[in-house]
Amino acid sequence: MRKIDIFDTTLRDGEQSAGVMLTSQEKLEIAKQLERLGVDVIEAGFPAASKGDQEAVMRIAQSIQSSSVTGLARASKRDIDAAWEALKYSAEPRIHLFIATSPIHMTYKLKKTPEQVLEDAVSSVRYAKERFPVVQWSAEDACRSDRAFLARIMENVINAGASVINIPDTVGYISPEEYGRLFTYLRENVRNIHQVKLSAHCHDDLGLAVANSLAAVENGADQIECTINGIGERAGNASLEEVAVALRIRSDFYQAQTNLALQEISRTSQLVSQLTGMAVPPNKAVVGKNAFAHESGIHQDGVLKERSTYEIITPELVGLSSNSLVLGKHSGRHAFREHIKRLGFIPAEDKINELFLQFKSLADKKKELTEEDVYALLLDHHMRPAVPVYELLEVQVSYGTNNIPTATVKLETPDGRIIQEAGTGSGSVDAIYHTLDKMMPLAFSLKDYRLQSVGAGRDALAQVHVLLEKDTREYNGSGTAQDVLEASAKAYVYAFNKVWMSEAEEEKKRASV
Repeated sequence: MRKIDIFDTTLRDGEQSAGVMLTSQEKLEIAKQLERLGVDVIEAGFPAASKGDQEAVMRIAQSIQSSSVTGLARASKRDIDAAWEALKYSAEPRIHLFIATSPIHMTYKLKKTPEQVLEDAVSSVRYAKERFPVVQWSAEDACRSDRAFLARIMENVINAGASVINIPDTVGYISPEEYGRLFTYLRENVRNIHQVKLSAHCHDDLGLAVANSLAAVENGADQIECTINGIGERAGNASLEEVAVALRIRSDFYQAQTNLALQEISRTSQLVSQLTGMAVPPNKAVVGKNAFAHESGIHQDGVLKERSTYEIITPELVGLSSNSLVLGKHSGRHAFREHIKRLGFIPAEDKINELFLQFKSLADKKKELTEEDVYALLLDHHMRPAVPVYELLEVQVSYGTNNIPTATVKLETPDGRIIQEAGTGSGSVDAIYHTLDKMMPLAFSLKDYRLQSVGAGRDALAQVHVLLEKDTREYNGSGTAQDVLEASAKAYVYAFNKVWMSEAEEEKKRASV
């Protein structure tokens, strides 16, 4: 079996999804989970984009050991230097350089001739190779580039020191057959192609990202670039879980495999969904809520007699266990500690005690706790910022069909003050948000509000996602609680803290100039 490397760009291309903003801590938690999943390369960000992005990439690079960490860079010394500062202490420093090669990009975006682009590509690879042991080079918009020019520039950057060549379908334009032929053409027309790994990076504008990625594998690609849940610019990227499971289930056809721990897929999907605020559609392949549901009587009968009649993927393969009791109100501290370690959380002892008290409180209310419940509890607690921020202490709502909904909210401010306010609204959630607006020192607007359940049943936990906007920038936040109104308040405060921290960072920058 041929080994296919998985290059995950959830933290770079995925974070470029509209409405997604991840904090440094959130990025680190996703990176740790990607490491547990077993991805070969984690693209942690674009270090030259901002000081915050550079620091987040540096933090991830210093924390991750089992996966290689990389950062994106344009063909410029400034970008390469920023990437080196962020990645030089990683286990295996690597850089991902790119420059556009299609006529439309070179003419209208770069305003450069093909010869100038070739010169920039070669010089940037040479400069990067002086620092990085692994240099990946990408031809942006490769699929709309002249093939002869693409082969020529690839040959030159390989001679300059590139060890991975990426052939991206930047705008999701190509078909699987065409993409496969492009790989074959380059393998036959680039004389030093045997010296490098070929990589595929596909966007989903026409819904072909996964099909194109698999076509690339058929035609010699050694690496697939993808994201969890297929998130990313515009319609998103190739979905990691779909590519990985397709290679496993159809290994007889592709004769290729990954080193992923597929049982971590469901948990990784859930983590990314909660932290980005991007819900997974129920009909999403592999990780959607309906992926293993059988509604038709004929299907149900077949599955009961023999699962393989209608089920080619087992839930257990991607880490979905039955929704049975995992812990209860009589579970002890030791059992709780061991269980959360299995879920990938290793908090300090004082935090375990705090979590255990929250777990006991929830177990008294909910009676039966599933793994989904425990994971949501841990994540909600673990994602609290390490720096002082606004913290929700209490929320009360008075509502009646013939009365005006009224909310009373108590917060602790970053400087330790306790503040309280009351307000009204057209509904209970609206009353809470109007009240919080009066308590927050910055003006912003609510762009989106979504509610979903964790698990099933009347006592299921509520998970709320909100999207706030300030000065054209969007900030996502989520909150989990057994009560919908408490979860709504938590999500709003969580998202506002991102606004507040972002503004504080901008103010610090202005003061230093």
